[in-house]
Amino acid sequence: MSINDDLKELADHISNGIDSDIRGSDISFGELTITARADRIVHVLKFLRDDSLCRFIQLIDLCGVDYPERSQRFDVVYHLLSLHNNTRIRIKCAVGEDETIPSVMNVYPCADWFEREAFDMYGIVFSDHPDLRRILTDYNFEGYPLRKDFPLTGEVEVRYDDEQKRVVYEPVKLVQEYRNFDYLSPWEGAQYVLPGDEKVGE
Repeated sequence: MSINDDLKELADHISNGIDSDIRGSDISFGELTITARADRIVHVLKFLRDDSLCRFIQLIDLCGVDYPERSQRFDVVYHLLSLHNNTRIRIKCAVGEDETIPSVMNVYPCADWFEREAFDMYGIVFSDHPDLRRILTDYNFEGYPLRKDFPLTGEVEVRYDDEQKRVVYEPVKLVQEYRNFDYLSPWEGAQYVLPGDEKVGE
């Protein structure tokens, strides 16, 4: 039986167990993705953790994805691991900008800081989270840096200044032009002959 057959069997088992809580599943590149209803995410994750055939006991990651053109702008994505089955699974939930999604800390306590990061970077609000506040940006920071419409210029950054021996606030300074970064390197598509390659092709 191939990996995809195993994942198809797992997807069918999950669908039979919590069909009303999920919107569909997809197998791509050897990975199973379940699309779940945001309001039922706690129930979905409890099933995946406690079911004897799933046993996804570890939350590896929780992150946000921004699709500003959609009415439900964000995807909240959960990556789970079953050590018993040596299997990973991804669960996605669509959430609108003005909507909330339940916290899953009661299912996976390690979701605490993951949810705070998604709130800090995207503005995704997790209801019932006991301490939902910024975790990476400054307390007075305005906006959500990983949203695709977040401006790269005109914002203030906070850093420690060694000369002044204190925290300073100053405008963001980009070395290169706005959103026009030069990623060319000698290892990627150089338009000149690299040293040592002069005789290649002779």
